Amino acid sequence: MLTFLRRRTLTSLPPLLAVVLGVFVLARLTGDPAALYLPENATAQAREQFSAAHGFDQPIWSQLIDYLAQVARLDFGTSLRTGEPAAVMALRAFPATLQLAVVTMLLACAVATAVGCWAALRPNGLADRVSSLMSVTAASVPDFWLAILGIWVFSIMLGVLPTSGVDAGGLSWVLPIAVLMLRPAGVLTQVVRGAMIAALGSPYVKVARSKGAGEGRVVARHALKNAAPPALTVAGDLAVGLINGAVVVESIFGWPGIGKLMIDSILQRDFAVLQAAVAVTAISIFVLNIAIDLGYALLDSRVRQKVGAAA
Repeated sequence: MLTFLRRRTLTSLPPLLAVVLGVFVLARLTGDPAALYLPENATAQAREQFSAAHGFDQPIWSQLIDYLAQVARLDFGTSLRTGEPAAVMALRAFPATLQLAVVTMLLACAVATAVGCWAALRPNGLADRVSSLMSVTAASVPDFWLAILGIWVFSIMLGVLPTSGVDAGGLSWVLPIAVLMLRPAGVLTQVVRGAMIAALGSPYVKVARSKGAGEGRVVARHALKNAAPPALTVAGDLAVGLINGAVVVESIFGWPGIGKLMIDSILQRDFAVLQAAVAVTAISIFVLNIAIDLGYALLDSRVRQKVGAAA
Protein backbone atom coordinates (compact mmCIF):
# COMPACT_ATOMS: atom_id res chain seq x y z
CA MET A 1 0.00 0.00 0.00
CA LEU A 2 2.86 2.39 0.81
CA THR A 3 4.38 1.67 -2.59
CA PHE A 4 1.03 2.47 -4.19
CA LEU A 5 0.88 5.79 -2.33
CA ARG A 6 4.42 6.70 -3.37
CA ARG A 7 3.65 5.93 -7.00
CA ARG A 8 0.46 7.98 -6.95
CA THR A 9 2.32 10.87 -5.34
CA LEU A 10 5.06 10.81 -7.96
CA THR A 11 2.59 10.60 -10.85
CA SER A 12 0.63 13.55 -9.42
CA LEU A 13 3.62 15.88 -9.15
CA PRO A 14 3.88 16.76 -12.91
CA PRO A 15 0.21 17.89 -13.15
CA LEU A 16 0.60 19.85 -9.91
CA LEU A 17 3.70 21.58 -11.27
CA ALA A 18 1.87 22.33 -14.52
CA VAL A 19 -0.96 23.98 -12.56
CA VAL A 20 1.51 26.11 -10.59
CA LEU A 21 3.30 27.23 -13.76
CA GLY A 22 0.07 27.88 -15.65
CA VAL A 23 -1.43 30.03 -12.91
CA PHE A 24 1.81 31.99 -12.55
CA VAL A 25 1.82 32.89 -16.25
CA LEU A 26 -1.93 33.48 -16.65
CA ALA A 27 -2.13 35.66 -13.54
CA ARG A 28 0.31 38.13 -15.06
CA LEU A 29 -1.86 38.45 -18.16
CA THR A 30 -4.53 40.21 -16.07
CA GLY A 31 -2.54 43.46 -16.08
CA ASP A 32 -0.10 45.55 -14.08
CA PRO A 33 -0.91 45.61 -10.31
CA ALA A 34 0.50 49.14 -10.10
CA ALA A 35 -2.56 50.40 -11.99
CA LEU A 36 -4.74 49.25 -9.06
CA TYR A 37 -2.55 49.89 -6.05
CA LEU A 38 -1.24 53.34 -7.01
CA PRO A 39 -3.23 56.55 -7.58
CA GLU A 40 -4.23 57.39 -11.14
CA ASN A 41 -1.89 60.40 -11.11
CA ALA A 42 1.10 58.36 -9.89
CA THR A 43 4.35 59.25 -11.62
CA ALA A 44 6.33 56.86 -13.77
CA GLN A 45 9.00 56.81 -11.09
CA ALA A 46 6.46 55.72 -8.45
CA ARG A 47 5.28 52.93 -10.73
CA GLU A 48 8.85 51.78 -11.29
CA GLN A 49 9.51 51.79 -7.56
CA PHE A 50 6.35 49.77 -6.92
CA SER A 51 7.30 47.20 -9.56
CA ALA A 52 10.88 46.95 -8.26
CA ALA A 53 9.68 46.50 -4.67
CA HIS A 54 7.57 43.50 -5.65
CA GLY A 55 9.87 42.05 -8.32
CA PHE A 56 7.59 42.86 -11.24
CA ASP A 57 10.37 44.73 -13.04
CA GLN A 58 12.24 41.48 -13.70
CA PRO A 59 11.72 39.34 -16.83
CA ILE A 60 8.95 36.81 -16.38
CA TRP A 61 11.37 33.87 -16.53
CA SER A 62 13.39 35.42 -13.70
CA GLN A 63 10.20 35.96 -11.67
CA LEU A 64 9.26 32.35 -12.30
CA ILE A 65 12.58 31.01 -11.06
CA ASP A 66 12.34 33.11 -7.91
CA TYR A 67 8.76 31.95 -7.38
CA LEU A 68 9.64 28.25 -7.75
CA ALA A 69 12.49 28.71 -5.27
CA GLN A 70 9.99 30.24 -2.83
CA VAL A 71 7.47 27.43 -3.36
CA ALA A 72 10.20 24.87 -2.66
CA ARG A 73 10.50 26.52 0.77
CA LEU A 74 6.66 26.53 1.08
CA ASP A 75 6.70 30.32 0.78
CA PHE A 76 4.04 31.70 -1.58
CA GLY A 77 4.85 35.34 -0.95
CA THR A 78 2.75 38.06 0.63
CA SER A 79 -0.52 39.68 -0.36
CA LEU A 80 -0.28 43.02 -2.15
CA ARG A 81 -3.59 44.01 -0.61
CA THR A 82 -3.15 43.06 3.06
CA GLY A 83 0.54 42.29 3.48
CA GLU A 84 -0.31 38.89 5.01
CA PRO A 85 1.41 35.67 3.93
CA ALA A 86 -0.51 34.36 0.93
CA ALA A 87 -0.44 30.77 2.18
CA VAL A 88 -2.02 31.81 5.48
CA MET A 89 -4.88 33.55 3.67
CA ALA A 90 -5.48 30.51 1.45
CA LEU A 91 -5.40 28.04 4.34
CA ARG A 92 -7.74 30.27 6.35
CA ALA A 93 -10.30 30.34 3.54
CA PHE A 94 -10.09 26.68 2.54
CA PRO A 95 -11.98 25.17 5.54
CA ALA A 96 -15.13 27.10 4.57
CA THR A 97 -15.00 25.57 1.09
CA LEU A 98 -14.21 22.13 2.50
CA GLN A 99 -17.14 22.28 4.92
CA LEU A 100 -19.50 23.31 2.14
CA ALA A 101 -18.24 20.56 -0.18
CA VAL A 102 -18.39 17.81 2.47
CA VAL A 103 -21.92 18.64 3.61
CA THR A 104 -23.08 18.96 0.01
CA MET A 105 -21.59 15.61 -1.06
CA LEU A 106 -22.95 13.78 1.98
CA LEU A 107 -26.46 15.04 1.27
CA ALA A 108 -26.10 14.35 -2.46
CA CYS A 109 -24.95 10.78 -1.79
CA ALA A 110 -27.80 10.17 0.67
CA VAL A 111 -30.43 11.50 -1.73
CA ALA A 112 -28.96 9.67 -4.74
CA THR A 113 -28.73 6.37 -2.86
CA ALA A 114 -32.33 6.55 -1.65
CA VAL A 115 -33.80 7.65 -4.99
CA GLY A 116 -31.58 5.35 -7.07
CA CYS A 117 -32.47 2.28 -5.01
CA TRP A 118 -36.16 3.22 -5.11
CA ALA A 119 -36.08 3.54 -8.90
CA ALA A 120 -34.11 0.30 -9.36
CA LEU A 121 -36.69 -1.80 -7.51
CA ARG A 122 -39.16 -1.33 -10.39
CA PRO A 123 -37.24 -0.54 -13.60
CA ASN A 124 -39.25 1.45 -16.19
CA GLY A 125 -42.02 1.96 -13.66
CA LEU A 126 -43.57 5.29 -12.72
CA ALA A 127 -41.08 5.91 -9.90
CA ASP A 128 -38.17 5.09 -12.21
CA ARG A 129 -39.38 7.44 -14.93
CA VAL A 130 -40.09 10.31 -12.55
CA SER A 131 -36.73 9.96 -10.78
CA SER A 132 -34.89 9.75 -14.12
CA LEU A 133 -36.56 12.92 -15.37
CA MET A 134 -35.78 14.76 -12.16
CA SER A 135 -32.17 13.56 -12.01
CA VAL A 136 -31.44 14.44 -15.64
CA THR A 137 -32.94 17.89 -15.14
CA ALA A 138 -30.94 18.45 -11.94
CA ALA A 139 -27.72 17.37 -13.65
CA SER A 140 -28.29 19.70 -16.62
CA VAL A 141 -29.16 23.03 -15.00
CA PRO A 142 -26.16 25.42 -14.61
CA ASP A 143 -25.14 26.20 -11.03
CA PHE A 144 -24.89 29.96 -11.55
CA TRP A 145 -28.42 30.15 -12.98
CA LEU A 146 -29.82 28.19 -10.04
CA ALA A 147 -27.94 30.43 -7.61
CA ILE A 148 -29.37 33.60 -9.14
CA LEU A 149 -32.86 32.08 -9.32
CA GLY A 150 -32.64 30.94 -5.70
CA ILE A 151 -31.65 34.42 -4.51
CA TRP A 152 -34.47 36.00 -6.50
CA VAL A 153 -37.16 33.61 -5.21
CA PHE A 154 -36.15 32.85 -1.61
CA SER A 155 -34.26 36.02 -0.68
CA ILE A 156 -35.87 38.83 -2.65
CA MET A 157 -39.45 37.66 -3.25
CA LEU A 158 -40.06 35.57 -0.12
CA GLY A 159 -37.39 37.06 2.13
CA VAL A 160 -36.85 33.80 4.04
CA LEU A 161 -33.16 33.21 3.28
CA PRO A 162 -30.14 35.54 3.33
CA THR A 163 -28.59 36.57 0.03
CA SER A 164 -24.96 36.17 1.07
CA GLY A 165 -22.48 35.66 3.88
CA VAL A 166 -22.53 33.23 6.81
CA ASP A 167 -24.98 33.73 9.67
CA ALA A 168 -25.12 32.14 13.10
CA GLY A 169 -28.47 30.48 12.51
CA GLY A 170 -27.38 28.32 9.60
CA LEU A 171 -29.88 29.69 7.09
CA SER A 172 -27.04 30.97 4.91
CA TRP A 173 -26.07 27.34 4.23
CA VAL A 174 -29.39 26.44 2.62
CA LEU A 175 -29.08 28.09 -0.80
CA PRO A 176 -25.37 27.30 -1.47
CA ILE A 177 -25.86 23.65 -0.51
CA ALA A 178 -29.10 23.32 -2.48
CA VAL A 179 -27.51 24.82 -5.58
CA LEU A 180 -24.31 22.76 -5.37
CA MET A 181 -26.12 19.52 -4.45
CA LEU A 182 -28.48 19.23 -7.41
CA ARG A 183 -25.98 18.30 -10.10
CA PRO A 184 -24.03 15.59 -8.18
CA ALA A 185 -27.28 14.21 -6.79
CA GLY A 186 -28.74 13.97 -10.29
CA VAL A 187 -25.68 12.26 -11.76
CA LEU A 188 -25.26 9.88 -8.82
CA THR A 189 -28.92 8.88 -8.92
CA GLN A 190 -28.49 7.53 -12.43
CA VAL A 191 -25.28 5.72 -11.50
CA VAL A 192 -26.81 4.14 -8.39
CA ARG A 193 -29.92 3.15 -10.34
CA GLY A 194 -27.91 1.40 -13.07
CA ALA A 195 -25.59 -0.35 -10.62
CA MET A 196 -28.50 -1.46 -8.42
CA ILE A 197 -30.47 -2.87 -11.37
CA ALA A 198 -27.42 -4.95 -12.33
CA ALA A 199 -26.84 -6.02 -8.73
CA LEU A 200 -30.48 -6.95 -8.08
CA GLY A 201 -30.46 -9.19 -11.14
CA SER A 202 -27.28 -11.03 -10.14
CA PRO A 203 -27.24 -14.70 -9.01
CA TYR A 204 -26.24 -14.00 -5.40
CA VAL A 205 -29.31 -11.77 -4.94
CA LYS A 206 -31.55 -14.48 -6.38
CA VAL A 207 -30.02 -16.96 -3.94
CA ALA A 208 -30.60 -14.58 -1.03
CA ARG A 209 -34.23 -14.13 -2.05
CA SER A 210 -34.70 -17.89 -2.42
CA LYS A 211 -33.53 -18.28 1.19
CA GLY A 212 -36.31 -15.98 2.33
CA ALA A 213 -34.35 -12.73 2.80
CA GLY A 214 -36.58 -9.67 2.85
CA GLU A 215 -36.35 -6.98 0.18
CA GLY A 216 -34.82 -4.49 2.58
CA ARG A 217 -32.11 -6.96 3.62
CA VAL A 218 -31.40 -7.87 -0.01
CA VAL A 219 -30.99 -4.23 -0.98
CA ALA A 220 -28.97 -3.11 2.04
CA ARG A 221 -26.68 -6.09 2.67
CA HIS A 222 -26.24 -7.63 -0.76
CA ALA A 223 -27.03 -5.40 -3.73
CA LEU A 224 -26.00 -2.01 -2.34
CA LYS A 225 -22.55 -3.21 -1.24
CA ASN A 226 -21.74 -4.47 -4.73
CA ALA A 227 -23.22 -1.39 -6.38
CA ALA A 228 -21.08 0.94 -4.24
CA PRO A 229 -17.71 0.82 -6.10
CA PRO A 230 -18.89 2.43 -9.38
CA ALA A 231 -20.92 4.97 -7.44
CA LEU A 232 -17.88 5.79 -5.30
CA THR A 233 -15.76 6.42 -8.38
CA VAL A 234 -18.30 8.82 -9.84
CA ALA A 235 -18.83 10.46 -6.43
CA GLY A 236 -15.11 11.13 -6.22
CA ASP A 237 -15.06 12.81 -9.61
CA LEU A 238 -18.10 14.86 -8.63
CA ALA A 239 -16.45 15.89 -5.36
CA VAL A 240 -13.42 17.15 -7.29
CA GLY A 241 -15.72 19.07 -9.62
CA LEU A 242 -17.60 20.39 -6.61
CA ILE A 243 -14.47 22.00 -5.17
CA ASN A 244 -13.72 23.59 -8.54
CA GLY A 245 -17.34 24.58 -9.19
CA ALA A 246 -17.66 26.24 -5.80
CA VAL A 247 -15.69 29.20 -7.17
CA VAL A 248 -18.72 30.65 -8.97
CA VAL A 249 -21.28 29.74 -6.28
CA GLU A 250 -19.11 31.17 -3.49
CA SER A 251 -18.76 34.42 -5.39
CA ILE A 252 -22.52 34.71 -5.94
CA PHE A 253 -23.41 33.96 -2.31
CA GLY A 254 -20.44 35.79 -0.78
CA TRP A 255 -19.30 32.55 0.87
CA PRO A 256 -15.93 33.17 2.56
CA GLY A 257 -14.20 30.21 0.95
CA ILE A 258 -11.20 29.72 -1.26
CA GLY A 259 -13.27 30.13 -4.43
CA LYS A 260 -14.29 33.65 -3.50
CA LEU A 261 -10.68 34.34 -2.48
CA MET A 262 -9.55 33.34 -5.98
CA ILE A 263 -12.05 35.64 -7.69
CA ASP A 264 -11.16 38.54 -5.40
CA SER A 265 -7.45 37.95 -6.02
CA ILE A 266 -7.96 37.98 -9.79
CA LEU A 267 -9.93 41.23 -9.66
CA GLN A 268 -7.32 42.80 -7.37
CA ARG A 269 -4.34 41.34 -9.26
CA ASP A 270 -3.06 39.88 -6.01
CA PHE A 271 -0.85 37.32 -7.71
CA ALA A 272 0.63 35.70 -4.60
CA VAL A 273 -2.76 35.01 -3.01
CA LEU A 274 -4.18 33.65 -6.27
CA GLN A 275 -1.22 31.32 -6.72
CA ALA A 276 -1.44 30.11 -3.13
CA ALA A 277 -5.19 29.52 -3.38
CA VAL A 278 -4.84 27.50 -6.59
CA ALA A 279 -1.96 25.48 -5.10
CA VAL A 280 -3.97 24.64 -1.97
CA THR A 281 -6.96 23.61 -4.10
CA ALA A 282 -4.81 21.47 -6.40
CA ILE A 283 -3.16 19.70 -3.46
CA SER A 284 -6.54 19.02 -1.86
CA ILE A 285 -7.81 17.49 -5.10
CA PHE A 286 -4.67 15.35 -5.32
CA VAL A 287 -5.22 14.07 -1.75
CA LEU A 288 -8.91 13.48 -2.47
CA ASN A 289 -8.11 11.36 -5.52
CA ILE A 290 -5.76 9.16 -3.47
CA ALA A 291 -8.42 8.79 -0.78
CA ILE A 292 -10.95 7.73 -3.43
CA ASP A 293 -8.55 5.11 -4.81
CA LEU A 294 -7.98 3.73 -1.31
CA GLY A 295 -11.73 3.66 -0.63
CA TYR A 296 -12.33 1.86 -3.91
CA ALA A 297 -9.69 -0.71 -2.92
CA LEU A 298 -11.41 -1.31 0.42
CA LEU A 299 -14.75 -1.95 -1.30
CA ASP A 300 -13.46 -4.09 -4.17
CA SER A 301 -11.19 -7.07 -3.41
CA ARG A 302 -10.00 -7.21 -7.02
CA VAL A 303 -8.56 -3.71 -6.69
CA ARG A 304 -6.86 -4.71 -3.42
CA GLN A 305 -5.22 -7.62 -5.20
CA LYS A 306 -3.92 -5.34 -7.95
CA VAL A 307 -2.57 -2.88 -5.39
CA GLY A 308 -0.87 -5.73 -3.51
CA ALA A 309 0.65 -7.07 -6.73
CA ALA A 310 1.94 -3.60 -7.65
CA ALA A 311 3.56 -3.26 -4.24
